[in-house]
Order: sequence, then structure tokens, then C-alpha cells
Amino acid sequence: MAGTTTHSVTNQPPPLVGYDLFAADRALVEAVARHTAPELLDEVRAELSSIGVSAGSAQVQEWGMQANEHPPRLRTHDRYGHRVDEVEFHPAWHRLLGKGVGAGLTTGWVRPSGHVRRAAAFLVWTQAEAGNCCPLSMTNAAVPALRADPELAAVWEPLLTSVIYDRELRPAAQKAGALFGMGMTEKQGGSDVRANTTGAVPLAESGTYTLTGHKWFCSAPMSDCFLVLGQAPDGLTCFLVPRVLADGTRNVFLLQRLKDKLGNRSNASGEVEFDGTWARRVGEEGRGVRTIIEMVAATRLDCVLGSAGLMRQAVAQAVHHCTHREAFGGKLSDKPLMRNVLADLAIESEAATTLALRLAAAYDDGSESERALLRLALPAAKYWVTKRCAPVTVEAAECLGGNGYVEESGLPRLVRESPLNSVWEGAGNVQALDVLRALQREPAALDAYLQEIGRAHGADHRLDRAVKDLFSELADLEGMEARARRLVERLATVLQGSLLVRFAPPEVADAFCASRLGNDWGSSFGTLPKGLDLDAVVDRARVRIPA
Repeated sequence: MAGTTTHSVTNQPPPLVGYDLFAADRALVEAVARHTAPELLDEVRAELSSIGVSAGSAQVQEWGMQANEHPPRLRTHDRYGHRVDEVEFHPAWHRLLGKGVGAGLTTGWVRPSGHVRRAAAFLVWTQAEAGNCCPLSMTNAAVPALRADPELAAVWEPLLTSVIYDRELRPAAQKAGALFGMGMTEKQGGSDVRANTTGAVPLAESGTYTLTGHKWFCSAPMSDCFLVLGQAPDGLTCFLVPRVLADGTRNVFLLQRLKDKLGNRSNASGEVEFDGTWARRVGEEGRGVRTIIEMVAATRLDCVLGSAGLMRQAVAQAVHHCTHREAFGGKLSDKPLMRNVLADLAIESEAATTLALRLAAAYDDGSESERALLRLALPAAKYWVTKRCAPVTVEAAECLGGNGYVEESGLPRLVRESPLNSVWEGAGNVQALDVLRALQREPAALDAYLQEIGRAHGADHRLDRAVKDLFSELADLEGMEARARRLVERLATVLQGSLLVRFAPPEVADAFCASRLGNDWGSSFGTLPKGLDLDAVVDRARVRIPA
């Protein structure tokens, strides 16, 4: 009968919206305070709270959903048959990207404490919508690579570090801000970029070339400019490829198709062909990998940050749901087994955040020892943190039961996004082998790592025992390649443990060391040993929405 009420809607958690994502993340707030110069701290906190409030708003969350429900479309030709090779986005994408640029997410290299403040903002903004973080990451990361050519850097760096989002394709001289993409991998080589076949022929003007070839993965293909690798006469070389030339004509940048990806739906990734494409050399011929590696390293840090952000949002959603949902006579979060699951997830999330901000601080420091630490710790963190993201998001979705499997909850989008950072910028084996190279060729990297973990010596017997076991592993690197993943996992977890023992609340450090380092842990989340203060761990991860 019309108007009949069959039931009342009760026992539902309120939407997790209308809050400051930065201020609600205690681990992140503490890490920022730890790694920011005291005289800048008030300014940085205010800046991060601003983006935190934006990311937690209903409006931005709606934009995130819209950008994913309406993915980009490739338009190769205009109505008259002329090639245009453009990517069309939903208006929500441009609003998100504009806010990201305006919040300084491409300015890490040019501000005091720039990497830490940007890292925290990136971690927060990822939680609003992860796809638009790709062009933000590429643009920020291009700065150190361009500095290999001061003349190019003078032209492009002010545009890359601008806080103005200028979406129109125009010559650099007419732009208020610019975004960068990257093209390294090809069909036949993948991660083995030295197998690239794209050819570069020098032109009469010094430093300029034409490129002929392809890129199987081109990140952020709607960008103003790209760093790509090609084979010049003296070997693999890095090139700058603008979309629009100085005279206003379009460069030859033939977009073949956009990738149909598992997640990251709002962001475009494409296949591109070069056919007489104008390019400017960056760095020396034959040193392309060395030139572009600084960009790769910086984007690897963003992979760690992005995964930490996804984990934080997944844990926040799970704790929020279980705090408000009642079952079997009480709050879900008060049930001992659910509390164990939530605490286990929260520990993983905090360990990721703490490590990611420590790496950002190493970039800000810039000393020789900190650069050496990054050489080993960054690929180890990229390997481990990004791999932990998928199981964390899946388990968090399960905390919501069937609701976590429904798109409206937002968890499926996190789950689809969760494997991405493990694949991008070198998958697991690439990172593990990179760590082995650092161990074998750069003694200063291991020295810096050991000095870092040594600062926690004596603070926890389980950590000390794990360090001792690590020494045994490091004593014999012969035949290590087959065991590289095991070693890198241990390097990452020991480093996380050392940071948590020094900086996290005792209940968090105790739980991490007992499980991740003490071997009293199962093979799934929710298997923390007894005797831990799980209530405090879960409460620390909880978001409190303003009344």
C-alpha cells in the first residue's frame, strides 16, 4: 500500500565526511612536527589543515566519485579529420587537479621543509582521490631531472612549481603553470629500459633531435611536457618532449589509446608514438638513466606516500564503521576479535606513515649521509609499503561486511587502487634488485641505514634480535638474488620498528615489535598476540567528526 513504512533505518554509522583529514591523523601530525623546522611549524600545520579540510569535505568527496565514474576519453581527431591527440576529462577531474596544484603538491623542491610538507599533503590528498596524484607526482619529480640542464630548468621549473593550474595546451612562454608526464617503457623491454628502440636523430640546432618510436606506458598523457628515453648516437639519452612547440604548433605526439586499468580510473595512462617528434636533450648523451633516475626516485617516494594514504583512509573507514555499528550486543569495535583486527590494521598504517615521512625528511636534509640512506631505504620502502597496501584495504573492506563490497561505501575504489603503487615505477623485483645493487656497490648506503636503526638500539629486545638476524642475512650476499625479497622485507620492517620504538606511543611500538619483529603473529590481520594495549591503538586511529 502506498506510503507504508516497512522498517526504520537504524544502527548505521554516520558518513565519514566533514572533517580535517590531516588533523585527524595523529601519526601524520606527529611526524610533521618531528620533521619540520620549529619556526615553520605553525605555517605548515595551517597549510596542511587547509588541504585536510578540503579533502574531507562532502564536495571534494563527490568530485572524487564523479571523476572515477566518468573516466577520461581519448579524442584523436577533430570533426574535420585533423589529429588533435587530446584527452577529455570530467569537470570534477580539473577541479581536483586544480586544488592539488594550488595546495603546493608540485613545490617540494623549492620551499623550506618542502618535501615534508608536500609529503604530508600528498598523503592526505591521495585519500580524496588518488588518480589526480599521478600528474602531481610526475610534475614535482621532474624538477631534479631538469636541473641537469640549467637552461631548461630556468624555463620550466617556475612553471612546474607554480600553484596555478593552467589546463590549456600552449607554448611554455604563454603558460602560468605546467604539468609534466613521463615515458620510459616500451613493448619489448618493460622495466629493461636499455632495450628501448625509440631512435633520436640530432638536428642542426645543438641539443635538439627528432624522435621516432613508441612508449607502451606514457604517464599523464594530457600534460604539457614529457621526459622520455631514446637511443641517441652515443646511447640511451633523456629528452624533453613538449606538446606544443615555441611557434604554437602541436608537436607530433600520437596517442594510440588509453589503458583500461583495474583502478586509477580517473587518471589517463596512454600509449604514444613519435614520428619525427621534436625533442630537446636533457643531460649528456648516453646518460639517460642517470639523468632521469632522480625523477624515478622521487616518484617512488610518492608511491610510498600514496600507499600510506590509501591505508590510512581504509583504516579510518573501518574503525569509524565499527565504532558506530552494533552487533551481538555491543559495539563492533568493543568485540575482542574485531578490536584485534582494527589494531593490527592501524599498526600497519602508522608504520607506513612514519617511514614515508622519514624518507621525505631525508630529502629535505640533503646531506651526504641522508642521500645514502635514501639509496637503500627508498627502494626497500617502495617494495614493502606498497605491497602491504592491498591486504590492508581488503581487510578494511571486510570490516564493513557486505557493505564494504558495495561501491557506495568507497572501499571498492580503495581496493582497486591498492595494487597500483606496487607496480608503478618498478615492481617488486625491480625494487629488490635495486636494494641488492646498493648493498653491493655503495657501502655508504648500508652504513647510513645501520646508523639510522642503531639509534633505537636497546629500546626493545625484539627489535634488537631482529637487527641481529638482519646482520646474519647481510653477512652472505652470495646467491642473494633468489632471497632478495626476504632480505628487503626485513630491511623495511626493521627500519619501521626502529622508528616506531623511538617516536610512536609505547602501545603502538610494542604491538609492532611483538608481531612484525617478534614472530608472534599469524598470516592474516587480527592475529596480534595477547598482552597488548589494543584499545589505545584503535582509539589512536579513530576519526572524531566535529559535532
